[in-house]
Amino acid sequence: MRDYSASPAYLYRPDALLVWKDPVVKERLSWYYSVMRDERPARFLIARSVESPVNPYESSLSLDELWEIHDELSEKFSELYGRVRREEIGANELDKPRWSYLDVKVAIAYRLAEPCRMCERRCGARRMSGEKGVCLVNGKCIVHSYFHHIGEEAPLVPSGTIFYGGCPFKCVFCQNHDISQERVDWGEAVTPVQLARIQEELRLTGARNINHVGGDPIPHLPFILDSLRHLNVNVPQLWNSNMYMSLEATRLLLDVIDIWLPDLKYGNNSCARRLSLVDRYWEVATRNIKLAHDAGDIIIRHLVMPGHVECCTKPVLEWIARNTPRALVNIMDQYRPEHLVLRHPEKYREIARRPTREEVEKAYRYAEELGIVYKPVS
Repeated sequence: MRDYSASPAYLYRPDALLVWKDPVVKERLSWYYSVMRDERPARFLIARSVESPVNPYESSLSLDELWEIHDELSEKFSELYGRVRREEIGANELDKPRWSYLDVKVAIAYRLAEPCRMCERRCGARRMSGEKGVCLVNGKCIVHSYFHHIGEEAPLVPSGTIFYGGCPFKCVFCQNHDISQERVDWGEAVTPVQLARIQEELRLTGARNINHVGGDPIPHLPFILDSLRHLNVNVPQLWNSNMYMSLEATRLLLDVIDIWLPDLKYGNNSCARRLSLVDRYWEVATRNIKLAHDAGDIIIRHLVMPGHVECCTKPVLEWIARNTPRALVNIMDQYRPEHLVLRHPEKYREIARRPTREEVEKAYRYAEELGIVYKPVS
C-alpha cells in the first residue's frame, strides 16, 4: 500500500492527518478512506469490471436501449460493490471485460452532449459538432490547471485538483470567473487519455483523490468518464460541483464517484436566479445532492453570504439536517466581493462586503442546534 502521508502537504496542514482520529469523520467517510488508502478499489474500477452484453458504441443502438442496458448493469454493479465493501472480493479479482458498465456510461454521456442535456439548462447545443453551450464549452475538454491543492477540507488534503473551464452558472460574485465565464478557451484541450495521465501523475505524487472542479466539471462529464477507461491507478474520484446536473447526468455519476463535494449555496430560487442566473435551482440541487448522499460519502459546502443568512443559510441547513443526516458540512466564511459585484457594487449592495463575524457565528449556532457535524471540515 502506497504511503500517501509522505506528502509535504501535511507539513502545512497537520489537520489533514489529525482529522482521521475523529470517529464520526472516519465512519461517515469510510468508503473514501478505504479507497484513499488502497484498501479497496475505487468505484470506477468496479464499474469497469461489470461486463456489458453489447458494444455500447454501436451507432445502431438507440439512447433508450443504452439506458435499459445501463439500468440492468447498475443492479449487477450494486451486487459487486456490496461484495467489495464486505471484503469478499479484492481489486485483483475484478474482471476486465472488453465492454463494460463504464463503457455504457461513456457512450450515453457523449449522446447527451449532442444535443446537450448535461445540466438542467438543457440548452441543446450540438457540442460534439463544435457548438458551445451556455456553459461556453463545446466538444473539447479544457483543463486550465492541475495540482496538489492543500486548501480543501482536511480529509481531502492533498487533493489532486483539476480545474476545468466553463460552467452552467453565471454567478455575479464568482471567484473563478476567468476560467468559468470569461477566458474558458485559454486552457489546454486534452484528450481522455491525456486526462487519465494527469490523474495518474497526481495520484502517484501523493494526491489523496482526484478532485474534478472548475468552473464546474458538469460540461466535461463525457470526457471525465471516458478518461476513467484509461486510468491505470486506484484513486478516489471526487465530484466538486454546483450540482446543477440533469437527472440523466447524475445517474451516470452515481456509480463512479467515491466522494461528493457539492455546493448548496441558495435556500430559494429567487436568490439563485438573481445572483447565478439559473432557474429551478432549489429543486435541482437538492434532488441531486439527496441522490449523492444516498449513494455514498459526502461533504456538503455552504458559503455564508452577507445578507443571506435568513433567506439562504437557514433553509439550507434545515434541509441538510432533514434529508442528508450522514453528510459532513463545511460552513464556509470565505465569501468576498468578486467579479461583477466588485465592478458594480451598487447593483448588489447586500453582498458587496464580506460576511460579518456575527453572521458566520449565527450559521454555526444554527448548525449546532440542528445536530449538523461541521467543525471537522469547516
